[in-house]
Amino acid sequence: MRLDKFLKVSRLIKRRTLAKEVSDQGRITINGQQAKASSTVKVGDELAVRFGQKIVTVKIEKLQETSRKEEAADMYSLVKEEKVEEAVE
Repeated sequence: MRLDKFLKVSRLIKRRTLAKEVSDQGRITINGQQAKASSTVKVGDELAVRFGQKIVTVKIEKLQETSRKEEAADMYSLVKEEKVEEAVE
């Protein structure tokens, strides 16, 4: 499954176009490698997504083409959530 579609279906990011923009800015990694919107994700991959001042790392548990709101959280498990300190010059 494409990265941008997974982010939308799992509701980590609400819209697919926004998921594409975030990945094009280099704010998403898959297993430590920088990812594009068209990158393929599979079960067991670890995604690190940077949202402003925090990095959320999740592990993909299952892939579905569609999901209801209640099922979306079952698609991944939260590994860690860390705050990023900006370097002040």
